Amino acid sequence: MAKITFMGAGSSVFAKNVLGDCMLSPVLEGSEIALYDIDPVRLGDSKRMLDAINSNNGSKAAIRDYLGVENCRAALRGANYVVNA
Repeated sequence: MAKITFMGAGSSVFAKNVLGDCMLSPVLEGSEIALYDIDPVRLGDSKRMLDAINSNNGSKAAIRDYLGVENCRAALRGANYVVNA
């Protein structure tokens, strides 16, 4: 299972476009998606949106959110791919 870390996940439109496509790819089915941002409101918005996409499409991605600079390393730990927005 691949881990994709999205740095700057508060950019909801960009996160939806990039990660929404990833969740539809059979190759990445069941991946872990780590969302990282420093803004709690925007991170929460992106998490809720991607959870809805995950549920509506029957994807099996594990979506986790990481807030603030103190959680940056945890978001990156074990990542196979990193998207920096």
